[in-house]
Amino acid sequence: MKIHEYQAKELFRKYNIPVPDGQVAFNADEAVQVAQILKTKDNRYVVKAQIHAGGRGKGGGVKVVDSLDGVREAAKQIIGMQLITHQTGPEGKKVKSVLVEEASSIARELYISIVLDRATARPVIMASQDGGMDIEEVAEKTPERIIKEFIHPVIGLQAYQARKIAYALDIPQEGMKDALKLIMNLYKVFMEADCAMVEINPLVVTTDNRVFALDAKVDFDSNALFRHADIVSYRDLDEEDPLEVEASRYNLNYIKLEGNVGCLVNGAGLAMATMDIIKQYGAAPANFLDVGGSATDEALENAFRILLSDETVEVVFINIFGGILRCDKLAEGVVKAARKLEMRLPLVIRMKGTNVDQGKQILADSGIQYAVEETLEAAASKVASFLKQPVA
Repeated sequence: MKIHEYQAKELFRKYNIPVPDGQVAFNADEAVQVAQILKTKDNRYVVKAQIHAGGRGKGGGVKVVDSLDGVREAAKQIIGMQLITHQTGPEGKKVKSVLVEEASSIARELYISIVLDRATARPVIMASQDGGMDIEEVAEKTPERIIKEFIHPVIGLQAYQARKIAYALDIPQEGMKDALKLIMNLYKVFMEADCAMVEINPLVVTTDNRVFALDAKVDFDSNALFRHADIVSYRDLDEEDPLEVEASRYNLNYIKLEGNVGCLVNGAGLAMATMDIIKQYGAAPANFLDVGGSATDEALENAFRILLSDETVEVVFINIFGGILRCDKLAEGVVKAARKLEMRLPLVIRMKGTNVDQGKQILADSGIQYAVEETLEAAASKVASFLKQPVA
């Protein structure tokens, strides 16, 4: 689960991680009111679009102004705009709020984040003196500029490791104490809030050698949200794909993609293989959808309804390996869903496993229109043949 920058900074404040003074505003009048409360020394403010995407400044979503009138004008320009960044895709995202903050006197911009390294099954701190840039670009062009410090999951982050990071970032002696405290507290956030990632880009050193988080990005492990009712309240459904939100209500593992083949599969590995092979045959998946091993008729119906709600879907591909979810049960659920939803799209089915013959008989007796294939290759080829516009 992602949250907005202003929410991430609220969380940082709870862990004594220094951030600029600021508040969220949902219209221009509120933005001016926030600026008046801030009372900056030189009347310089930053107005930042709040969407779940990076690269906002390059897209015109971050403006530095030097007056209250400037705050009002910047808020009017940003709120309501369709902000396009490298992370939003060409369709962009509509901005519904801005974060108004005091402007900072920046001497240096650094980078720090904590993620889970799956290869070692340990949290890892990544840091770089090249802050304010896309870390992917730094990793590609100058990987030696990225410092990594792996953390033992039982022992936790040690003080010497925090010092190692701070020295590698060349933190000035005057800001060293604050930097060490920030690094240790950032790890607390990562562990105690069950984060998938915490990132500060940039982490800044000011002209008077203060160290604080100028930006904040936090992603949470959705599987652990049952432990964090306070964090769940941060969820902004407007920032998520409507079909993904709908699927989450029925515990369906669904991710919207950009293709035209609606995929319904049981098992994440099989779902990935299914998407790979239909790409090989000139098609493209419109989604990742794992209905799981114990899908009920209701779950299958909701899965179908979500697939058919996607206007980009031209054909539906069901690929099932019968195990916990037997083929006959799958067939019964498919027939019920297809009849109830009056399905009109081409349907391709491949089934293997427990009670596969019974499942095929149920489909044959149903009267619904479908094509059944024995092999994954034949099924993918059939899917591609139904498409109006095959992918090159």
